[in-house]
Amino acid sequence: MTASGVTVADACKTTFEEIKKDKKHRYVIYYIKDEKQIDVETIGERNASYEDFLNDLQKSGSGECRYGVYDFEYTHQCQGTSEASKRQKLFLMSWCPDTAKIKKKMLYSSSFDALKKSLVGVHKYIQATDLSEASEQAVEEKLRATDRQ
Repeated sequence: MTASGVTVADACKTTFEEIKKDKKHRYVIYYIKDEKQIDVETIGERNASYEDFLNDLQKSGSGECRYGVYDFEYTHQCQGTSEASKRQKLFLMSWCPDTAKIKKKMLYSSSFDALKKSLVGVHKYIQATDLSEASEQAVEEKLRATDRQ
């Protein structure tokens, strides 16, 4: 239970494990239902794009916050080698647009820790308040920063 009294539904962990272990889905969008529980709202197919993820993150409107987990794939080239390897990293994003009401932003930010604790294996936590922070390029830069050169 969080400081806000919000709990995390079992479905959140189950879906996360399906992404992490089974590679069943590309992403999942979570929302806080009735100000009581974090639950699954949308699951993205394995072949879904990052653009689909952003669209689903925002589809409830400009005044709504969401959380999203995305299985991000990119190519990493070690310094001094010509070999490139494919990397996959899971990130958890807290999407609280500037246009959301303060009460909603506070509920989502105070509940973020409970979700973080329940999803074991996330590489990076990203907080985004607008599309420039949530863009594929911005996210990739943050994920690459954790790579060893």
